[in-house]
Amino acid sequence: MASEGLHESADLLDQGVIDRHRAIRSIMEEFEAVDWYDQRVAATDDPSLAEVLAHNRDEEKEHAAMALEWLRRHDPVLDKHLRTYLFTEGSIIEIEHVAEHEAEPDDASGTSGGGSGSLDIGDLHGKGSL
Repeated sequence: MASEGLHESADLLDQGVIDRHRAIRSIMEEFEAVDWYDQRVAATDDPSLAEVLAHNRDEEKEHAAMALEWLRRHDPVLDKHLRTYLFTEGSIIEIEHVAEHEAEPDDASGTSGGGSGSLDIGDLHGKGSL
């Protein structure tokens, strides 16, 4: 059924919501397949079967990444969060703390934290520091 997993009637949803739902469901299914393949790789005693299953698992990761990138391009809030957290080093919780508080001025000059606003996590694919 085309509306599988929808919590509201498809008649009440615009095409963008339905397409994002499709992408989310696809990502969920790809990661579920990754999990199944991981278990199968770990469970088999046959190295050649494990190799084939690991290859298949890694293909599912590629599919999940492609769908996630499509979703990022169509959801500005998700895009913002992925740019904040992905490909970073150090404490994820500290990154969240800095990201949530960087817009709040600490002093009369209107600067946040007295620094550059960078998380000191390096270049994110040529996009500069956060």
